[in-house]
Amino acid sequence: MYKKYGLLGHPLGHSFSRKFHNERFSRLGIDAEYVNFDLENISLFPTVLANEPLLCGLNVTIPYKQQVIQFLDELDPVAARIGAVNTICIKRFSSDEVGIKGSRLPGLWLKGYNTDIIGFRDSIRPLLIQAGILDIEGNAAPNSAALILGTGGASRAIRVALEDMGIAYTFVSRTPSSDCLTYEQLTPEVMSAHKVIINCSPVGTYPNVDTCPVIPYEYLTSKHVCYDLVYNPEVTLFMAKAKEKGAFTMNGGAMLEGQAIASYNYWTAED
Repeated sequence: MYKKYGLLGHPLGHSFSRKFHNERFSRLGIDAEYVNFDLENISLFPTVLANEPLLCGLNVTIPYKQQVIQFLDELDPVAARIGAVNTICIKRFSSDEVGIKGSRLPGLWLKGYNTDIIGFRDSIRPLLIQAGILDIEGNAAPNSAALILGTGGASRAIRVALEDMGIAYTFVSRTPSSDCLTYEQLTPEVMSAHKVIINCSPVGTYPNVDTCPVIPYEYLTSKHVCYDLVYNPEVTLFMAKAKEKGAFTMNGGAMLEGQAIASYNYWTAED
């Protein structure tokens, strides 16, 4: 039976999700379609649901991973812990059933998940083992620590993944606050103490390929792991500068594929 899935966000011109899912559907013989819902305001979300009766699931990207939670009836415990959603399962009910369930939108029950944590954790783990930050069983070396560049929705999933791996973390933001470092505060000592650096900001995304997070790259070493959630271009300026210093590097492509497949597994878990 034909089903429709999609991506909610703004803007979506750069997104890989539609191409990835539709090619996968075609390759596996799945009778489904994946479309983009580029909304200028999250208030338009209920209209999308009302106009798309075949829509069974959604991914959510910038800037709505947190804003969309107000429309959801239920959060998976991991998504609740993260405080951000990138996957929504949509169930449709008769009016009688809706009355019993007390859903927020008529005829619907929406449950939110976060698969970013799955994609990130599974893709970075081999790199961390290679760098000696995790052992083969996944245990972190003593005093392992990471810098998370950016404080948006994606960074929340990265935080929880690092916690689960036993790696301490510090957020870095352009805006000073009590729980973040600023880029100006990244001293040689800070860079030495944090061997994992994750860019969770959109800086360096195509077409702005000549930009990168403003960190002191001169303090990177062959013991650092520099992971960029940006996947277009394949080698970002952040990664290129890190490679020059011998650091281990990876882009967000594997994370995106992993979270996309995990999303589809949630959408079809009860089929």
